[in-house]
Amino acid sequence: MSIRFSSSFAACVLAVFLGAQSAHAQSAEQPEVQQERGTVTNLPIPRFVSLKGKEGNVRRGPSLRHRIDWVFKQRGMPLRVIGEFEHWRQVQDRDGVGGWVHYSLLSGVRTAIVDNDLTPLYSRADPESQINAYLEAGVVARIENCGPVWCRLKADGIRGWTIKDTIWGVGADEEIK
Repeated sequence: MSIRFSSSFAACVLAVFLGAQSAHAQSAEQPEVQQERGTVTNLPIPRFVSLKGKEGNVRRGPSLRHRIDWVFKQRGMPLRVIGEFEHWRQVQDRDGVGGWVHYSLLSGVRTAIVDNDLTPLYSRADPESQINAYLEAGVVARIENCGPVWCRLKADGIRGWTIKDTIWGVGADEEIK
């Protein structure tokens, strides 16, 4: 048994094949970047939040039945949300240590923790400007805004600018207004 195709049928098949190849080539050139969203809040995952109170229980799983592994004890501590389940948020601290925290213990106020001891806090986003203060490693400061390189912080009533790489609590490509 032999199968014969008309030339118009062959042309249609070739056009569909070439169109699919072209679409595939275009998608390979410009990959679509989609940021993951939380299933509960529809907010970006990961994202940064802060500890609302002076203490927050960190549980092994997302319920009161799960064991408390440790307690965060620094008001305003920045945390990275990496997961959501009902009223619970899976968080990590700057060391990558984490667990599940009830959402009522978290705040959307943006804070950062200073990574290096004696980090300068400049009066302007310029390393040649006056230094307002030096921040110790571990200091938690409120983020007022961040650009591509510099962040304006407020720590213990003192405001100033520091280089984004010297703090933890803001994404490398993130800008805050």
